[in-house]
Amino acid sequence: MPHFVYMLRCAGNRIYTGYAVNVEARLEEHKLGKGAKFTRAFPPERILKTFELDSYRYALRLEARIKKLSKSQKEKLANGDKEIEQKLMASLPELLKKK
Repeated sequence: MPHFVYMLRCAGNRIYTGYAVNVEARLEEHKLGKGAKFTRAFPPERILKTFELDSYRYALRLEARIKKLSKSQKEKLANGDKEIEQKLMASLPELLKKK
């Protein structure tokens, strides 16, 4: 089963990053005010980017790594910056080895 990390453009030009197995369904939950406190305060406007991963553990690690990026790095990633994406993806197996 695939696992997804997604980035949303939210009110106030903010970016939210989350995990889901069904991104479209999760987006609808956010729009209904269910789930994350952040998206209740800053309602989502659209999906910026999704990442499909084979592992739940990888997906959660990627989500955490994206959340640590600066706003400008998140914007670049959402706009398709392959360098940032490759660094994030390459670091996943290494992060899991440390646990």
